Parts: sequence; C-alpha cells; structure tokens
Amino acid sequence: MSSHPPSDLLGSAEFRGLSASGVEEHIDARRDGHRLAEGGFWVVVGDFDGRVDAWRMAEVTATPAAPRASGRPWVGPQPSAWTSSMSRGEYLAGVEAIRADIRDGEVYQVNLCRVLSAPLVAEGPGPDAVALSERLAIGNPARYASRIVIPAGAGGAQAPGTWIVSASPELYLEVDDGAVTSSPIKGTAAPGVAMLDKDLAENVMITDLVRNDLSHVADPGTVAVPELLGEHAHPGLTHLQSTVTVRLGADHRWTAAMWPALFDGTFPPGSVSGAPKSAALRIIAHEEAAQRGPYCGAIGWIDADARRAELAVGIRTFWWKSDTLHFGTGAGITWGSVPEGEWEETELKASRLIALASTEMMQP
Repeated sequence: MSSHPPSDLLGSAEFRGLSASGVEEHIDARRDGHRLAEGGFWVVVGDFDGRVDAWRMAEVTATPAAPRASGRPWVGPQPSAWTSSMSRGEYLAGVEAIRADIRDGEVYQVNLCRVLSAPLVAEGPGPDAVALSERLAIGNPARYASRIVIPAGAGGAQAPGTWIVSASPELYLEVDDGAVTSSPIKGTAAPGVAMLDKDLAENVMITDLVRNDLSHVADPGTVAVPELLGEHAHPGLTHLQSTVTVRLGADHRWTAAMWPALFDGTFPPGSVSGAPKSAALRIIAHEEAAQRGPYCGAIGWIDADARRAELAVGIRTFWWKSDTLHFGTGAGITWGSVPEGEWEETELKASRLIALASTEMMQP
C-alpha cells in the first residue's frame, strides 16, 4: 500500500472546495458544543449512536473543483470478503416486525439498516484514504464527498481517531450566518423506474419531521419548504429530495447555545432514523444487529470565524476501524413496504460502491 503524506500523521480532511490539516484540539461536541461557535475551523464526525467529535484544525485552504489525481493505487478487500450484519432472511423479518409496529400505532416510518464489513489490515493511520476517495470521485461522484483521516491522540491524549471516506449525496445541515438548510432524501429507485406511492409518503413524513426539528431553533414564521419531492439523479439510482430552510432565532445565532440546540433538536438526522424519531430509535436499537458508527451520522465542517457550516448525512460512507472496512446500507420502512423490495433497495445502494472499494474495480 502506498505511503501517506506527512499531514496524515497530524490529521487531515478534504471536503468540497476545502482542505484542512493539522489537529490543534479535540472536543466532545455533545458535551462542549458551545466551543463550536467561539472560533476556528472544526472537522466534525457524529456517530449515529450519539457521539459527536470535533477537531479544530490548524490550516484550511481552498481546493480546486477538480484537483489533480495522485495516481495512488487502492488495494481493497476481495469482493467475496464482505459480510452483512443482517442476512436476507433477518432483514426481511425486521421489515415485517417494523410493519407490525406501524400497524400497532408505535411508529410511522423506520429506517432499517445493515452494515457490510470486510477485513482490511493497514499500517500507520489506516488504509490509503486518498486512493479510495479518488476512486469514488471517478466511479461515484457525490456533492458532499469527503475524506477524513485523524489518528487517535491528535488534539489530546484521550482524543479518538477516525478514518472516513464518504460519497454522501445528502445534506444534513448547512449554515450560512443565520440561515439553516436541510435536504432530507427519502425515496429511491433505479434509473428510469417510477417512484412508488410509498416513496412519496415516506419523503413527506420525514420532511415534516425535519421541519419540526429545525423549528425549535428558528425565528417563528421562518420555516419554509422550497423543495418538496424533487427527483435527483445520482450514479446508478434516483432519489427523492426535499429541502427545509429556517432563520435562526436571536438566541441561537452563533451563540454558545447554537450547536448544542441544533444537535439536541436534529441529531441523528431524521431521514435515517424515522418518525416519530424517539420511537424509531428504540425500534432501530432492537432490530439492528450492529451499531452504525458514522454511517447515518454527521460528517462535515464548521467554520465559526466565517459563520458557515456544511454537515452531510453519513450515507454512502466507508469507515475503517480495528482492521476492518465498513459500509452501511438501508431503506425506509412504511406500512406500504414490501420486504423483498426493501432488501433490493439496500442492495442497489451498496452494489456500486462496494464494487469500487473492492480489488476488482467496477468500470464507471
């Protein structure tokens, strides 16, 4: 495996149009989230299961839209090495269990996910994240693509590390001074295939949930939905996307209360949990066989000096931990769900990216 640049040893991250390096400090953002509004550029990784870590970076630079490829080869797992945290039968049973919960009035919609894993031993801070991110940029370009490699101990003796390569198409939170935008994705189909009534229904449910989540930090009367049920083409599939916007109330406009309130009110993202969120999270904990980690969490950056932030939902995301490469895939379950169709949706979302991350590269 090719060598890493020195910045990998100090922590580095790449986002759309931005490059950051050199960790100066780490915080637990659920405990010390007030720090995120005080100043500096922070790389943020939130695990679906609740933890949100933030690292303040020493250097931040703008990057060109199409940076020069390094040519570093990616050496990934064999295609046959991937295993799933839920078998097909277990997933189908989980869908039926959730439909029973919906029938009983416990919940309206639940996102049911499984984690694919393959052993991948690497030296130093991890596998070559640059090589994998370049492969994904060619084979599966994504608006919120990112790469984060931060070793354990960077920013503090007890600071955790992280290794993430994401091809996320979904916006969790964008902040521009006092304006906040979220664009939940619910509803998936193969190219040229019509969305089902179930896809439209779950998108409306989740859009309403996100609207409600953001209303807790908004100026009254500023919540808007400028996009509802928009169809967006992505590599190998089509998604339904809606967009919710709000203006932050004066008490939350880059004050110490801002990020604690945003995370408390909106995390984990509604599109990958369900509605009502509290019931969905309880059902997810019961039905799923593996913790999601950064998959379905939050991945991005906060620039407190510029009063801007961009956090993606951690879907279409690889993460490496304990000599194992992981990738999550899931589907939204409603009363109208057909179990076999939901399993096929998880396969559709995973197949292209798993092929790209395996040693036998799929041609774009």
